[in-house]
Amino acid sequence: MNKPRIALLIGIICISIFPILIKLQLTSGLISAFYRMAIALGLLLPYVLLTKKMIIPKSKPLLISIFCGILFASDVAVWNVAIQKSSATQATLLTNLAPVWVGIISFFFLKNKPTTNFWIGTVVALWGMITLVGFDFFINMNFDLAFSLAILSGVLYAIYILVSKNVLSKVDIYSFMTISLFASTLFLGAICLIADEPFLGFSSNAWLVLFIQGAICQLAAWLLISYATQNMRATRVSLSLLSQGVIATFLAWLFIDEKITLQMIIGGVILLSGIGITFYENKNS
Repeated sequence: MNKPRIALLIGIICISIFPILIKLQLTSGLISAFYRMAIALGLLLPYVLLTKKMIIPKSKPLLISIFCGILFASDVAVWNVAIQKSSATQATLLTNLAPVWVGIISFFFLKNKPTTNFWIGTVVALWGMITLVGFDFFINMNFDLAFSLAILSGVLYAIYILVSKNVLSKVDIYSFMTISLFASTLFLGAICLIADEPFLGFSSNAWLVLFIQGAICQLAAWLLISYATQNMRATRVSLSLLSQGVIATFLAWLFIDEKITLQMIIGGVILLSGIGITFYENKNS
C-alpha cells in the first residue's frame, strides 16, 4: 500500500466513528454538524496561520474551495434532515449511492472515464451493502420526502468529491481545508439560526463528543481523505468510502453492544470485495 491508500484507510476509520457518536443523541443533528465544522476550523486555523501554510489562492480556485465547503455542509444538513424524517439506515444507504453518481457524472462530463473494474466493483459493493442492511428493509422503504432528501445527499456528496478532486490540483490541502471549513461553518451556522437551534447549554459529555467529531471525524479524517483524493481516482475514493458502513458496524458491536449477524458479516465481505475489485490493476493494459 502506498501513502494515499494508507491515508484513505485511516481517514475512513476516523469517519466511521461518527455514526456511533450520533447514536448517543446528545445534541441535535444540525447543531452537531455545525460544531463538527466549527471545532475543526478552530483547531486548523491557528496551525495554518502560525506555520504560514495558509495561502489564499487565485479567485477561481478560491471560489471553488468555498463552493466545496457549502456543498459538504449542504450534504451533511440534508443527510441529517433525512435521518430525522425517516431512519438512519435508509438515509445512510441512499447517501452511499454517491459512487454511482460519481461514475455517471465522470462518464458524461469528465475526460477520465470510470474503468470497467469500477462498474463491476460498484455493483458488487452495492450488493454487499444491500445484504448488510437486510432485504426486508427494502420492502418497507417509503418513497417520500425523506427518500428524496437522502438521494439528494448522495448527489451532493458525489459532486463534492469530483469538484474537490479538481481544485486540489491547484490548491494545497491545508489552504483548501481551511477555506472550505470556514464556508461550511458559516453556512451551517446560518441554517441553525434559521432552525432556532440552541448553540449552548449542553452537558460535558455532549461537548466531549462534539470535540471528537470535529477533531477526528472531520479534521483528521478529511485531511487524510483530501490527500488521498488528490493522489487517487475520484471514483476509487468514492467507492472506498462505502467501507465505513462495515467499520461502523464493527465499532457499534465493540462499543455499544449492537448485534452482528451472519448476514451482516457476509454483506460486509461482499462489500469489501467490491471495493477490492476497483484496486485491481490489469498489468496487460
